[in-house]
Amino acid sequence: MTNAVWGGRFRKPMDPSVARFNASLPFDCRLYRFDIEGSRVHARMLARQGLITPQDADDIDAGLAEILGELEQGGIPSESTAEDIHMFVEQRLIEKIGDTGKKLHTGRSRNDQVALDLRLYARDAGQKVQGYLQAVHATLLKLEERHINDAMPGYTHLQQAQPVPLGRCFGAWAAMFGRDIGRLKDWKSRMNQCPLGAGALAGSTLPLDRSFVASELGFDGVIENTIDAVSDRDYIIEFHGVAALVMMHLSRLAEDMIVWASTEFGFVVLDDAFSTGSSLMPNKKNPDVFELVRGKSGRVFGNLMSMLTVMKALPLSYNKDMQEDKEGLFDTVDTLVACLGIMPALLESLIFRTDAMCRAAESGYLDATRILEDLVRQGVPFRDAHHRVGAWVAEAMDRGCPLREVMETQMTS
Repeated sequence: MTNAVWGGRFRKPMDPSVARFNASLPFDCRLYRFDIEGSRVHARMLARQGLITPQDADDIDAGLAEILGELEQGGIPSESTAEDIHMFVEQRLIEKIGDTGKKLHTGRSRNDQVALDLRLYARDAGQKVQGYLQAVHATLLKLEERHINDAMPGYTHLQQAQPVPLGRCFGAWAAMFGRDIGRLKDWKSRMNQCPLGAGALAGSTLPLDRSFVASELGFDGVIENTIDAVSDRDYIIEFHGVAALVMMHLSRLAEDMIVWASTEFGFVVLDDAFSTGSSLMPNKKNPDVFELVRGKSGRVFGNLMSMLTVMKALPLSYNKDMQEDKEGLFDTVDTLVACLGIMPALLESLIFRTDAMCRAAESGYLDATRILEDLVRQGVPFRDAHHRVGAWVAEAMDRGCPLREVMETQMTS
């Protein structure tokens, strides 16, 4: 690996072990599309400001378009010695168009360049995740409507509590994911600001047009404080936070489906196409997809904690620690897309045994609260009614009969 792009003041080449340790190309290569998008707009801005000629800008744009095509077709060549995706693109551009390619980095640092690329990636990922969330939300709303009249036991403390419609459970999950959609929209309103033009940390003496770049790239404005522009990773932490909530909600949904599909509950029948079997026990049908969703929440929670730990003690402004911001983010996005992507079809595949749910809702003295409230309507003080119905429940349990039978006996005696 060469350090020619920044090595003018160095008298020794970088040790190969340091080069390998320092390199980020193996993982930040997935930013290539955003890096090229930002560079093309940056080149147009340089030409508008008279910092390079229009012909230079056209040559740079054409070269970057060719590189984009190459990367989309074949990816990063395995023999590349570039330190990161930014240097790979620049070196490849110089190979294609010569010294004109060396002008692309005018008025720019890798600090604000990577800050731009990562915001473009995060914004794109957020929109993708929001689309998957909306699909899950729509599926839950459909199931809510489908099962609005199907009674089942409602639970607190995992103990039968009161009868509720099955549809209301789907409505509860839909409400959770609806809030997650709102959080993503709110997150975008804060993160959609452009850092390019901040340079390494202090801006540039060149007449850059930061507003033009921001507008062309779909940002709502520029990050005015140049130190903040290159050192802020709040938006990544916040995205991890939203992602952790999404995965927590998915995990809770998965947990209920796992419990309901057990023989003891018997409320749900798993579709063969969305289940697995046992290598030993022929009788088994396992809810592995739900279990994986539940388990993958841990890695997303871990990525949030990892990023908080990376940032918690960094002095202003940019520090190399921030290179650790990418792999966890990529993993969180991939995990969200995988879990959310499979959920609509998985939920639609389930067979809900509404007959078994209804029988369960009619047993277990779940009508106790309704009877209590009937007494309240008749003028019995709440605490007296609560005590009276509790005693009736105990008697019904001893006699092994319905609560209503004990109540009618007591009321007529």
